[in-house]
Amino acid sequence: MKIRRWLAAGLLFAGVWVFVEGPALRPRSVLATFIIGLAVGLPLAYVFRRLYSETVKVGGILIALPYSLLYISYFLKEVVIANIDVAYRVLAPNMPLRPQVILVPLRVETEVGITTISNSITITPGTITLDHDPEENALYVHAIDGRHPEEIVEPIRQWEDYALVIFDEEAAPSEPAPEITVHPPGHPPEPKTVPEGGLTEIDRDDQGEDTDD
Repeated sequence: MKIRRWLAAGLLFAGVWVFVEGPALRPRSVLATFIIGLAVGLPLAYVFRRLYSETVKVGGILIALPYSLLYISYFLKEVVIANIDVAYRVLAPNMPLRPQVILVPLRVETEVGITTISNSITITPGTITLDHDPEENALYVHAIDGRHPEEIVEPIRQWEDYALVIFDEEAAPSEPAPEITVHPPGHPPEPKTVPEGGLTEIDRDDQGEDTDD
């Protein structure tokens, strides 16, 4: 059985809204919150319907719903952690800051998937999506402290794993993620590519020398 994807997206938004709003566990309260979610979600989904394929399988919605809840839960956790981190940096000005731009290749390919992840990055304090490279299918991510780029990219990859299922992407979460690219201060024409497992000792020594300067 297939239904219009924008309609499915609106219904999904309403379900997620019930989870986010957390109404009292009474039928009337839950139903009222769900209706509010529909009133907001359906018009938005219809306006942005060109981002979706025309139809979607009902079974796919049932698979996507739990992953959507996982995405939101993990996203909210990262927002809380990032808020605390940024607040601490404001209150402790002696904490080292090393602004960094990281090129993060993506496995998601749909416009709605890329938009969801890029917006999640921007909403999270301490990071912002600067641009999307369509040829590389990669996001330019700016971080206020990029000394450990693998730690910055870790939640992005987790969001992407969920998004691959939610938006029925061709790639699977089990597929290895592409390597990230770290742009040192000055943004040279040829950026320095590092594996997501971390920087090499030479890279760390170079960064240490730059910090000492």
